[in-house]
Amino acid sequence: MARTESDILIPELEEYARQVEAIKRDATDLVVELSEAQFNWRPEAGRWSIAECLTHLNVTARQYFPLIRAAIEQARARHLLSAGPFRHGFLGNWFVRSLEPPVKRRFKAPKIFVPPPDQPFVSVVPEFMGVQEQLLRFVRDANGVDLARAKVHSPASRLIRISLGQSLALLAAHERRHLWQARQVKDDPRFPL
Repeated sequence: MARTESDILIPELEEYARQVEAIKRDATDLVVELSEAQFNWRPEAGRWSIAECLTHLNVTARQYFPLIRAAIEQARARHLLSAGPFRHGFLGNWFVRSLEPPVKRRFKAPKIFVPPPDQPFVSVVPEFMGVQEQLLRFVRDANGVDLARAKVHSPASRLIRISLGQSLALLAAHERRHLWQARQVKDDPRFPL
């Protein structure tokens, strides 16, 4: 089936879609054949398990997704449309860079993003994969929207607003960060076999 012009994503969004597909592959590779005990194993007190890393990403998505949806809808209603390329602000670019793995600086998760412990594999992993599919839908829905002028505020603080494009990049970087963190758990020499 031939692609129509509306199916073709602008380069920035094409890159975000590529990143989400890579995240799906990395997550699948990470969790394949894990037992429930392995999934919820913590290397030490105060460090998250693989389950907590993925649950944190699911919790984060539940907080961010309504804001991203609203930003896309509001941008379309206000005719904030463009095919780019886009210039994004310093603060948002710094946030994105600071989240990329390998982790150089640790951040304490705001309370609204803290995952509950001991979550079952059968609910966490399918939800995580559903989050990725929803993120891909947002990437497609944002095609044609001015990714620099449409703004998203942080669910943790309404004082922090970054562009829609940076918000999509931030979510992808955040997911890579916590998949990297989860991989460190799996690679720990004490990881249960």
